[in-house]
Amino acid sequence: MLTKWGQPKFRAQQLIDWLYGKRTFAVGSMTNLPQALRTKLESELKWDLPETVSRLDSADGASKLLLKSERGLIESVILRYEGRTSLCVSSQVGCRLACSFCQTGRLGFVRHLTTAEILAQFAIAEQIVQPEGRRISHVVFMGMGEPLDNYDHVVAAVNRLTGKDAFGLSVRNVTVSTSGLAPQIRSLARDVQAALAISLHGARDDLRTELMPINRRYPLAELKSALLDYQQMTGDKITIEYILIKDKNCGIREAKELVKFLHGLRAKVNLIPFNAHPGLPYQRPDDQTIRDFQLYLAERSIPAPVRYSKGLEVSAACGQLAAKNLETLSAAPKRQDVLNRGFTQA
Repeated sequence: MLTKWGQPKFRAQQLIDWLYGKRTFAVGSMTNLPQALRTKLESELKWDLPETVSRLDSADGASKLLLKSERGLIESVILRYEGRTSLCVSSQVGCRLACSFCQTGRLGFVRHLTTAEILAQFAIAEQIVQPEGRRISHVVFMGMGEPLDNYDHVVAAVNRLTGKDAFGLSVRNVTVSTSGLAPQIRSLARDVQAALAISLHGARDDLRTELMPINRRYPLAELKSALLDYQQMTGDKITIEYILIKDKNCGIREAKELVKFLHGLRAKVNLIPFNAHPGLPYQRPDDQTIRDFQLYLAERSIPAPVRYSKGLEVSAACGQLAAKNLETLSAAPKRQDVLNRGFTQA
């Protein structure tokens, strides 16, 4: 493109260095580009990022961003840790999978996000954390939506995030999470290099179907077959995400079922105590129940750390994303929360 504009070839490398090396997305700040070229770039190309409608900061280092995309509201979450900064990105407006414990699923599906809209979340987060002396080092596709339901755009975004000629994040630091779309899991092994996380939450078909209706389409036997194929193709360890829900999926019976499901897989299990939110009857189990479940796995040589989600106080924790601002944090999620006047469903 730049050569067609009569620019020398090295200008393209300068632009790449600003975008991917320095992670600078404002053309006016690209000071080694001639002013005339900056003006042309701004007029010929679209540089506007989604509007940040609100930002809610939690005392534990999480920042929940409510972003206004072209046809709907989405949420991203910045997670600050000592030594790293993670970004949880959304891949859809709403979600069609309707998991019973997740606020996003109660909104229904509105539309897929484009590759540009996914990467825009990264760009916005970078602008926020750079003045703090941080950079986004990890990206997890665990926000609104089912990433593998928006397969092409998510794969393109992952490849841009990890590409050596792009943002260059470590492939170990980009995680794609899925509720278990078996065919796409196999495709993912061929199409990207990234970490894989599976939202499991139950290792018995009737239980998992109750929690995650996608299990009717891809029951546990089919899911495990896909995971075995994925592991054979990639050699990668798989992360199993398991939300612990009181009196539902965290007894010793369920622990035994989980151990059986994991047999033959190289996997670790992240145990996530349920994060309560309005409109659902579920509750978090007590500490002893969590310890007993964890111990059962540990005694069978299955790594199973307990992960307490950041951002709980601002409804930014696992399962809580539903396009809410400060005034609606305590309300049950509603479909209109993700839609603005004038937006149309796609």
